[in-house]
Amino acid sequence: MAQVTLRLFAAARVAAGVGRDEVQADTVGAALELAVGRYGAGFAEVLAGCRIWCNGEPAVAADVLADGDEVAVLPPVSGG
Repeated sequence: MAQVTLRLFAAARVAAGVGRDEVQADTVGAALELAVGRYGAGFAEVLAGCRIWCNGEPAVAADVLADGDEVAVLPPVSGG
């Protein structure tokens, strides 16, 4: 298992109650499942509309993680 940092922004940060957390997971999907288990249904609802990035690149659930990776959860941004 890799030790990775979760970075949560905007509504994801509010739903989780934290902006940064550490988890151990093998894939991006596993890291997000741990986050849902940790932060609950409100976070899961926000997560459904988010983009996920790993180390500054778009990520999918199957992407394999390595120690020190950073997984970012970015909700949609609105404004003008």
